Amino acid sequence: MRPSLFPLCLSCLLPMAAIAAPPRYVQLVNHADDSIISMQVAPHASASFTEVPLDDRLRGGGDSQTVALRRQGCRYDLRFAFADGRTLRYEDVDLCRYGKVGIRALPRDAAGDAFVVRWDGAKAAEPVAVVEGESER
Repeated sequence: MRPSLFPLCLSCLLPMAAIAAPPRYVQLVNHADDSIISMQVAPHASASFTEVPLDDRLRGGGDSQTVALRRQGCRYDLRFAFADGRTLRYEDVDLCRYGKVGIRALPRDAAGDAFVVRWDGAKAAEPVAVVEGESER
């Protein structure tokens, strides 16, 4: 009996299929007053943020832009840097379920520069808590 090359070929193709996974497209809508100057993404709770290129600043007041994420998986933490120096982080956003992310306005009178929005998994359109002044560790 002659050994088959099919299992060997299949085992070589599977890793290539994972690498060549299509990008996940996400529409960002900036409802804040300030422009967003950068965006970073990390798998949820990993803290390994990487920069996501924006075409240009995402102006406040409803400007939108679609970005391509070249990562696998569904649940991400998103971090946005605003022109005024403050940051906003959305935690545990399911981008497989929701392909549009509305970026909310930051509190004007709040002290601190880092804000975290924790999402309710059942309804990702509404944040469940905003924590002011958390560090970006």
